Amino acid sequence: MKTLPSPNKKFIRHIIRHYLKYDKENPFIFISAILAFLGIATGVMVLMISMGIMNGTQKEFSKKLFVMNYPLTILPLEENAINPLLLENLHKKFPKILLSPYYTTQVITKSQGAVQGSLLYGVDFNKESQINTIFKKAKGTSPSRFKVVIGEGLSFEIDAPKGEKVTLYFSEQQAVGFGTMPLQKRFVVDGLFKSGLKAYDKAIMYTTLEAFEKVLKRSKENYDGIHLYTPTPMKVIDTLKKSLPENVTIEGWWQQNGNFFSAMEMEKKALFLVLLLIILIASLNIISSLLMTVMSRRKEIALMRTLGATQKEVRQIFFKLGLILGTTGMLAGTLLGGFGIWVLKTFDIISMPEDVYGTSRLPVDLTLNDFGLILLGTTVIVILASLYPAKKASQTDPLSVLRNES
Repeated sequence: MKTLPSPNKKFIRHIIRHYLKYDKENPFIFISAILAFLGIATGVMVLMISMGIMNGTQKEFSKKLFVMNYPLTILPLEENAINPLLLENLHKKFPKILLSPYYTTQVITKSQGAVQGSLLYGVDFNKESQINTIFKKAKGTSPSRFKVVIGEGLSFEIDAPKGEKVTLYFSEQQAVGFGTMPLQKRFVVDGLFKSGLKAYDKAIMYTTLEAFEKVLKRSKENYDGIHLYTPTPMKVIDTLKKSLPENVTIEGWWQQNGNFFSAMEMEKKALFLVLLLIILIASLNIISSLLMTVMSRRKEIALMRTLGATQKEVRQIFFKLGLILGTTGMLAGTLLGGFGIWVLKTFDIISMPEDVYGTSRLPVDLTLNDFGLILLGTTVIVILASLYPAKKASQTDPLSVLRNES
C-alpha cells in the first residue's frame, strides 16, 4: 500500500511567514487580521477581569456570611432536644469541633427615643469568642450579666455608643396592675462589632446566657441551638448528622444561603457565555481575513499545487495562520487581563458601597478553573474559525485557476 508523503514543515513555515507580512496590494487583509487579533485579545482580557470580579465578590460574601452565619448550626425539631447531655456527647465524639450553645429571640431596642427591631442571641461569651472572631474583637469587660454586644450600624441608628444603656422590649408579657405590657429590661452596651455587612450589623445583638435565663426564665435544659466551628464543615457535616439524635437537625452556612449563592453562580455562568460572544465575533474576523487571503492568493495556491504541494500542506498553511492570529490574541489578552487584575488589586480605582457589597474595595480573584475555561473556550472558537478557510484553500482547483488567470 502506497503511503502519502509527510508534509514539508520547512515549506509550510516559509509560506506562513510570507503570508503574515504586510501586503501593499491588499491592505484590508492585514487590517482584518489586526482586528481579529485585537478582538481575541480584548475578549480574553474582559473575560479574565469579569470572572475575577464575579469570583472575588462571591468569595467576599462567602467570607462574611461564613463568620456571621457560622459554619454549622444544630437546630431542634422538638422541645428540650438541645440539652447539656447532647453537648457532652458532642464534646466526647468530636473534641476538635468548637461548640457554642445559644438562646435566641426577637426584641425591640430603644435608646434616645430611637427604636429598632433586632435579633438577640444569648451566648456564653468565652465559647462564642472561640468560634466568632468578630465577636471576640468587639466584646468588652463589663462584669454585668445584663450586657449586650451590638453592631456599629445599630449603634449609630439608635445613638447608643459603648457604655450607653439601651432598653430591650421582649415579645413576652408581664403583669402590670390590672393589665399586661411587653417585658422590658435595661442592658449596657458592652461592645460594638463590624461584620462588613450592614444588614447584619443592624439586626444582630449578643447578650449572656444568664440574662436570658433570668429575664425570660429560660432553662439550661432547653437551648435554641448550637453554633459549631470547624475549618472543614462540608466534610464533617455528614458524619455529624449520623451521630445526632432524630429530634435535632444540622445545617451548613451554604445551605442557609443556598438560593443566594445559586443566583450568583448562575449570573457568573451567564456572564461568561455573554462575554464569550466577544471572542466569537472576533473569530469572524479570522474567517474573513483568511478567506480574503485565500481569494487574493488563489494564483499562488494553484502554482504551489502544480509544483507539488499537497492538499494537506495547503490546509495546514491556512489552518496555522488562523491559529497564530488566535494564539497571539490569547497571549496578549492574558497579559492585558493579568495587568488589569493587578491594577484593580493594587490601586483603589473603583470604590463600592460597603453596605451593599460587604467591602469598599473591588474584590478580584481569578481562579485557575475560570482561567482554564476562558482559554479552553477561546481555543475551541479559534480552531473552529480556522478550519473552514483552510478547507476552502485546500479545495482550490489549480487547473481552473490557472486557466482563468491566463
